Amino acid sequence: MQTTRDQANGPIRLRTFNVSAGGRKVPVALWTPAHDVGPRPLVCIGHGGSAHKTAAQVTDIALPLVERHRFAVAAIDGPIHGERRADWSDANPPAGLHIRDEFLAHWKSGTSIDPMVADWRAALDALAGLSDIAPEAIGWYGLSMGTAYGLPLVAADPRFRCALLGMWGGDYVNSQRLMDDAPRVQCPVLFQQKWNDELFTREGQLALFDRLGATDKRLKVYMGPHAITPGEQSDDIIGFMVERLSAAFSPRG
Repeated sequence: MQTTRDQANGPIRLRTFNVSAGGRKVPVALWTPAHDVGPRPLVCIGHGGSAHKTAAQVTDIALPLVERHRFAVAAIDGPIHGERRADWSDANPPAGLHIRDEFLAHWKSGTSIDPMVADWRAALDALAGLSDIAPEAIGWYGLSMGTAYGLPLVAADPRFRCALLGMWGGDYVNSQRLMDDAPRVQCPVLFQQKWNDELFTREGQLALFDRLGATDKRLKVYMGPHAITPGEQSDDIIGFMVERLSAAFSPRG
């Protein structure tokens, strides 16, 4: 693990580092409480196709989990996102619909799932060895692209105690892998669907939910287009993670 940044901003400490997986450099961000010591639950966040590991759609969930609930949160850049890009700039990070369109074209190649699963597992190996992390209380949160790669990851790695998935459908191009992997997702799941999603059909999202193997799984539908909306949807994400991982966490005496 090669640390690239370690800084505290008020109550939150941000560390960035790189790990290696299959010869690839995997950029990782980790947020923890700045002044607490000892292990705590970890939420791994898979960002969407238009973003990167420290984009607002990640920090809008990460920072409340750290500051209010004293959790740790980690994210990595997607396959053609963030610091993996040749045009990356800290001052002007590439993001937006053109990045999403690049991702969707990359997804259609059908070659990106296994490398991303391997990248996340390498990051998780490094994170689980830190004194900040309670390895018995690790959860996954990822919608849209975060489900495209997160569902196969959760299916492959038994360390996840819960998963929040959704905003992706089993009928989307090259998504049969998700349908095949879904029965192996055994941890509790909250699946979020946007009723007016312009990218994924209602039927395809319901089919993917139905394939999940977890006996404890719930589907919640929100009005609106393909976007994570503040308010009820974001509150449900945080509430699900806190409830499930707090129950799994074993504080050290």
